[in-house]
Amino acid sequence: MSTPGQDFYDAVVIGGGPAGLTAAMYLARARYRTLVVEKDDFGGQITITDEVVNYPGVPTTDGHALASAMRRQAQDFGAELRTADVTGIDVLDDGVKLVHTTRGDVRAFAVVLAMGAAPRRAGFAGEREYMGRGVATCATCDGEFFAGRDVLVVGGGFAAAEESVFLTRYARKVTVLVREDDFTCDAQVADRAKRDPKVDVLYHTELEGVEAGERGLVEATLRDAHTGERRRWQPQDDGTFGVFVFAGYVPQTSIVDGFVRLDDDGYVICDPTTLETSVPGVYAAGDLRAKDLRQVVTATADGAIAAVHAEQYAADMSRRTGVVPERPSVSVYERREREERAKTPPETTVAPVSSDADDTPAPQVGSFFDDDVRTQLAMVFARMEKPVTLQLQLDDTPLSVELRAFVDELVRLGGGKLAMMADRVERVDEHGRGVFNASLPLPFAAPVVSLLVRNGAGDLVPTGIAFHGVPGGHEFNSFVLALYNAAGPGQPLPDDERARIEAIHEPVDVMLFVSLTCTMCPETVRAAQRIASLNPNVRAEAYDIAHYPELRERYGVMSVPCIVVTRGGARRTDFGRKGVAQMLDLIEHV
Repeated sequence: MSTPGQDFYDAVVIGGGPAGLTAAMYLARARYRTLVVEKDDFGGQITITDEVVNYPGVPTTDGHALASAMRRQAQDFGAELRTADVTGIDVLDDGVKLVHTTRGDVRAFAVVLAMGAAPRRAGFAGEREYMGRGVATCATCDGEFFAGRDVLVVGGGFAAAEESVFLTRYARKVTVLVREDDFTCDAQVADRAKRDPKVDVLYHTELEGVEAGERGLVEATLRDAHTGERRRWQPQDDGTFGVFVFAGYVPQTSIVDGFVRLDDDGYVICDPTTLETSVPGVYAAGDLRAKDLRQVVTATADGAIAAVHAEQYAADMSRRTGVVPERPSVSVYERREREERAKTPPETTVAPVSSDADDTPAPQVGSFFDDDVRTQLAMVFARMEKPVTLQLQLDDTPLSVELRAFVDELVRLGGGKLAMMADRVERVDEHGRGVFNASLPLPFAAPVVSLLVRNGAGDLVPTGIAFHGVPGGHEFNSFVLALYNAAGPGQPLPDDERARIEAIHEPVDVMLFVSLTCTMCPETVRAAQRIASLNPNVRAEAYDIAHYPELRERYGVMSVPCIVVTRGGARRTDFGRKGVAQMLDLIEHV
């Protein structure tokens, strides 16, 4: 038996949602070397679900917490996680799979497809034109932008019923447009929407189109699906309103179209028992496969089934080829188990602690990071090539106090790779809030943390990367990656993207409006700030829009991420998730 190189795995899981993370957990626990490749944030669609009440053994939780727990489990068992785009898969002559990613090719005996599905467009007039300007697909991300307004919800399935109730936290009134004669989801879920006094349901009704005024959407055209009759709809106060589309999902199978067998709707067809696709050693799990029910519990079940059969396939391939991937010797899970056993030796009785004993270390108060996060941070800091200085500009608000405490703790964990400078802004209002000019391309809105590094002459220079607010929630990962990218070596990039970044020869300002609950924002922030880390002509600053109403009002922000690019006196606004290539497209066409 021979041991291949570091790019060889027993299994590669494509997709980091519940199905992919469950598959990785099962594979890694069985000691198979496993890589999970995810193009966005790990967790998948479940992370935008505000409340999960139907996952067995967990009475109630939110989607982000559930996904984070799954991710930790997979990592603790030894699974490796990597953020990258998968661009294709080939089968080599010996049956080994070659998985092409934007961070290099990897080889594996087995592949588990778990890319999930993305929101489907409803197809009404104005949907594409006003996406991010009144039309949205994520209630958790964008619901707060419609506080006190009327909202239309398009769809009659589980998501539409559930999210319509969630939107009542913000909206004055929620009107659900159901094309059929009733909801198509579980009756109990539908009943919550039907009983809510702030929710109206219009059955056999379609949204045909929307029209906008200067401040947002002002009118909708509704169509009766039975009679074809059309009527105008306007919010009760004749003001603006929002539209949230929950019209089902589209399977994310474009990279395997022509590689494995798909049905007419693009879902992967696989064996109902083993979940193996038409290609031996390639399995499918979760929302991208053809099946009747798509829920978190069915996704995790798929992940477990696919993993068990992928294990068998990998073992057979290893015996046939004589190749054994280098596997992790001890996982975090095993180390913890061993440490727990060591605390209480066998056949030893632990003496009770006297009532006046006070030797127990006091727990940390107000800590931002748990042990798992600290471990991951230590790995990032160890790889940083040079120190980064975090420059704080603070006002007299509680948010500044929180940012100072956040950065203080981060610097303490930095192992000498981080330093901090803190200053107070010159002008504050009667509430202690920093005064700033919202009309500037990158307004100086406190509190803000900016990243600085030393140049060849030893001088501190700005990297063009900053975050206004406290980079917590989903933005924590993008902030840590900003540190890594600023310090070097940074995340790898294809040569063509690096060349396009170097070709930017005039100043470019990228303003990024985000919400800490938005799952689409971090990739967009990472992309813009990766460009800024490599080209001093580019500045990319993120703003937690919840804290800067002046900016929200000036740019009419109704959806995040919102991107405002200023170049050569011209300005362009765009919305939605962007990778590096898409961000460069936006910059180049201002």
